[in-house]
Amino acid sequence: MNIFEYFRKEILRIIASFSEEGALPKNLDVSSIKFELSKNLAHGDLASNAALVLSRSVGEEPKQIASLLAGELRKIDHVEEVGIAGPGFINLTLENKFWHEQLRQILSIGAAYGDANFGNGDKVNVEYVSANPTGPLHIAHARGAVFGDVISNLLEKVGYLVTREYYINDAGAQIAALGRSAHMRYCQALGDDIGEMPEGLYPGEYLIGIGQELANLYGAKWQKKPETEWLNLFSEFSSAKMMELIRADLSALGVHQEVFTSEGEVVDAGWVDQMFNFLKEKNLVYTGVLSRPKGSGAQDNWEKRPQLLFRATKFGDNSDRALKKTNGEWTYFASDIANHFLKFNRGFRRMINIWGADHAGYIDRMKAAVSGITEGKGQLEVKLCQIVHLKKAGRPVRMSKRSGDFVTLRSVIDEVGKDIIRFIMLTRSNDSQMDFDLEKVLEQTRDNPVFYVQYAHARCCSILRHAGQHFPKKDLDPVSLAAAELGKIRNRSELNIIKTLSAWPQIVESAAISLEPHRVAFYLYDLASLFHALWNKGKEEADLKFLNPRDPELTRCRLALVESVRSVIASGLHSVGVEPLQELR
Repeated sequence: MNIFEYFRKEILRIIASFSEEGALPKNLDVSSIKFELSKNLAHGDLASNAALVLSRSVGEEPKQIASLLAGELRKIDHVEEVGIAGPGFINLTLENKFWHEQLRQILSIGAAYGDANFGNGDKVNVEYVSANPTGPLHIAHARGAVFGDVISNLLEKVGYLVTREYYINDAGAQIAALGRSAHMRYCQALGDDIGEMPEGLYPGEYLIGIGQELANLYGAKWQKKPETEWLNLFSEFSSAKMMELIRADLSALGVHQEVFTSEGEVVDAGWVDQMFNFLKEKNLVYTGVLSRPKGSGAQDNWEKRPQLLFRATKFGDNSDRALKKTNGEWTYFASDIANHFLKFNRGFRRMINIWGADHAGYIDRMKAAVSGITEGKGQLEVKLCQIVHLKKAGRPVRMSKRSGDFVTLRSVIDEVGKDIIRFIMLTRSNDSQMDFDLEKVLEQTRDNPVFYVQYAHARCCSILRHAGQHFPKKDLDPVSLAAAELGKIRNRSELNIIKTLSAWPQIVESAAISLEPHRVAFYLYDLASLFHALWNKGKEEADLKFLNPRDPELTRCRLALVESVRSVIASGLHSVGVEPLQELR
């Protein structure tokens, strides 16, 4: 049960009733009215912004509106007290037995607590990572990989049918540069002294093995041949090998995408032509001249020439966009539109792309393109991931595929483990830059969020194991614990944990709707903090110990709380792709 949605429906019912009676105007905008857990539980359990929202339309002071609503809110079952705070926030204090019932629900529902079905099985395509196959992944790629993967998990948790996709940029100048780099390593494997890699190629040692494989396959066949004879072969071979490496690295990170779409295959299958013909039929392409770009640097290579253009401005972009280069080849933008046209034809009306922050300028044109090719029936959402600064003991570690001097994602996985990487990547919102310190993420302190959350889960498991020495196993399963005399839970710290546990369905829902998985990590840390604080109190106050042999029924009540904390933390960790630890090693 999402208690916040329950009380939201109740207050909307009250507002509608007052509107019918004339005490409030009709047709009020109530879309932004919400309930949430009070930031200070001493002021009440739940807080609502209803009076503040309504005051904009009603023209009265929020406190007056709050007073009007408070009288009816007091009549709702389990509401013990209604208070008005600050500029007009409405605070509800609920009876203890209401929270005891929430604890029973958590125990009864188990691992599915927090799941929802408002997605109704609708199809969603989530495209993420999509790194150019020109080298191994590094830690910055991990951020987009984890972000996209957890968004997919959360969308599935609320009832969407999700397809995880990787778009392989295996066409264009970068892949040609990769092929040339591989040829140099091939020649090196055959005994040539290649010296330094020319500017614009990839000097990384990761291509040495590919060069050796090519030498084993072809001998000296392509060593002295002109580029026109071997470039496509070497480019395709090396990009395919890079994708094998990338897929293995993603698997090691716990990321498993169902669909890998090749840009080259999209073009070869005729989807660019189909997309163009569709846009042409809708009068959304024309031959024209783009305006001179703004900014001194942008004008240096500009020349006035006719180009095949997409009418992006018709859909909110600030400029129409070129579909063909001067040499007659399709632009990357054209093949990207074709990929989304293909997605739409595969049945996806909702498409979510996860990009690096350096692609921010590309958003408007792609949204315009999706609007055009779907005639407004498709929706593209783009989330940007800011850069990750890799550090060790506070000192920066360089990352660059071009220079060949970088720390691979696989080496970081081997050093700290996938679960630590996944959780730490969610400890900042995606639009904030973050530091990833290889030493700090291994510290066993409260300042290390992943340790602190895992420690809470492990503590719960330890308490439940010790309880097995005092109770039969059947008395400790969740269903049996749900039947305990939970009214014995009266301590404020214990009740505050139940209130926080009850917020889990809302956290899942809000994280899925907003596409903000960091909300889950923040929530888990807060819950772990409350649990650790209660555990520490039990060391100082004997009547708060979880295991009290002199009062078996109170002990079972507290074990019900411990099992609920364990279950919700486990659910949260699973939703971010992290395996909960039963004991710390």
